[in-house]
Amino acid sequence: MRRLRPAFLLLILALALAFARPAHADWINLTGSESAPNIAEIYVLDDHVKVVLEIYVGDLLVFERLLPGELIRDAGVTRQSDAERLRLFSTEDFQVVTETGRKLRAELLLLEPRNRIDRRGPFKFMRNPYTGALVSQPPEDPRVLYVELLYHFDGSRPRELVFVPPTDSEGMTRVTLGFIAYHKNVPITDYRYLVAGERLYLDWDDPWYSKFENPGLKRRHKTGLMGFLYIEPYEVRHEILVRVREMENWVDLGLRGSDYIEIDELARVRQKIGEFLTTRNPVLIDGEPVTPILDRMEYVTISLQGIKFLQGQERVEIPGAIVGVILTYLTDGIPQKVTVNWDMFTDQIQEVPVNAIDPAGPFPGSVTPEYPVHEWVNYLKTYKIPTVTEVSVADTLATGSLPLVSLLCLAGLAAVGWRFARTRSDGKPVRSYLIIGAVLVVAGAALYPFARVPVGKPGSLAGRIAPEERVAVLESLLRNVYRAFDFREEEDVYDKLSVSVSGDLLADVYLQNRRSFEVQRAGGAQAKVKDVEIIELEVTDHPERRGALAFESRWTAFGTVGHWGHIHGRKNQYDAVLTVEPVEGVWKITGLDIIEESRIDIYAQPAPPDTPPPDRVPFDSVPPDPVLTGTTEAP
Repeated sequence: MRRLRPAFLLLILALALAFARPAHADWINLTGSESAPNIAEIYVLDDHVKVVLEIYVGDLLVFERLLPGELIRDAGVTRQSDAERLRLFSTEDFQVVTETGRKLRAELLLLEPRNRIDRRGPFKFMRNPYTGALVSQPPEDPRVLYVELLYHFDGSRPRELVFVPPTDSEGMTRVTLGFIAYHKNVPITDYRYLVAGERLYLDWDDPWYSKFENPGLKRRHKTGLMGFLYIEPYEVRHEILVRVREMENWVDLGLRGSDYIEIDELARVRQKIGEFLTTRNPVLIDGEPVTPILDRMEYVTISLQGIKFLQGQERVEIPGAIVGVILTYLTDGIPQKVTVNWDMFTDQIQEVPVNAIDPAGPFPGSVTPEYPVHEWVNYLKTYKIPTVTEVSVADTLATGSLPLVSLLCLAGLAAVGWRFARTRSDGKPVRSYLIIGAVLVVAGAALYPFARVPVGKPGSLAGRIAPEERVAVLESLLRNVYRAFDFREEEDVYDKLSVSVSGDLLADVYLQNRRSFEVQRAGGAQAKVKDVEIIELEVTDHPERRGALAFESRWTAFGTVGHWGHIHGRKNQYDAVLTVEPVEGVWKITGLDIIEESRIDIYAQPAPPDTPPPDRVPFDSVPPDPVLTGTTEAP
């Protein structure tokens, strides 16, 4: 396998947790409605309503009027023209009714068999904690009839619309039907079940405030202004999501039109909003006012998975346009108290959802004009701030000990023995020497386990480090490298990195990391590593560098990043050879050769066996319904 440059790959080691794919949100739709057998997607536009249906192959009979007449053999069912069948479908089956009671006529745009869209997210095999049932389990048969319909207004735009699915005599739906509704590009509700007629109130001036009469049919992110306060080691982040249209209550954005932010306006509008927010909602840390760093500004949108970055340079529809702004405040460690004084409210926004997120978890709340203070207090009694510390060579080498008192007794016994021999040769009494010798022997033996002095192995024996100490050394060095990039200031990053990296490798990693920040922040956020796990490790003497060790290792690094109320994770696995050697009494990485680096999908789940791809399928692959084909009696 091709080996990559060590300096570049240590950069990957420290920064590879930057997101390069759409992030997964941590919110789960526990209704499972997005995987109902039948799906309706409803789009209310300027002069019509577009309805997209996915009809489960087992429920075709309920939607029989949509099928072309030539597909139905005479089975006692009255034959009608396709136009008449479509008229009956829009007036009796799937109805769109205005506030005056007028039923809109449908136009059929497209009808074809397909495989259903898999709308299940990364948590698709989770269980509802309240019912124990699996969430989002679609039918095993993936085949559906895909239909696109237009319901034309044919006149003025209605103030209200009622959506009525195929119902029985009691007014309840005849099939299990999941649905989602949009007014222009703004989602009005998350996926829910359409079980009966539901009334929608339309706000044509601002579709964000269109809503269903049923309070259970609403989207999770329903307000145009939200705040999130992140308290982490060495920094506090105040993150704000605000609709562009709401911002026009406070600042003139200079937009040319009322429908779109044009491409050449995007950067200017985003910058103007970010700079304005640096002057509002003042933050106090431990009672002291602090100046924010305008860290990041992005256009985002509300999706079924939560907040999603808008990628690419395309004009943005104003009704759903949201700008996310991150204001950062640098701290020493973790503060004891953070206070935000909210001063942004409108006639429409009289309550702003706010969340405080610290290492213990999120604490949701809200602020109002009457109670505008959002406060976080440090109750982290047992939390220890991750630090970068030296890995001492002396502390990791196996140690021995010397029985100092026993050795002194042995030396005394040698002296007594010499005096004993001299005295005896002179013919003098030697009894006292015998007694003293016996006492020294007994004392030396008795005190041998005690009064020992520890003695470390010399550095030349470093290659004989015990296996458990080797793992501890490597884990400590890797964690130090990852934690160095948790700091904001370049000097801090360089200083912390130098604790565990030495030589030319240190300068290469520092400079490449510095250059990468612009690219990093343009496309995503850097995750902070929470856990390092050594999977395999073999330590040998380095073949070329005396006193150095070669750590042939495989390890994983798991990191998370939280933004706007969502936590995203990333896990990478590495196969590498690290050169580790003593430098001024501490272990340091002086060389790195990555053999292989791969990403582990922490959300991956095994796909059901024999699942066909979500593509079009031949019409004759849909088994004929016995009633529609005349092989049995019609009901």
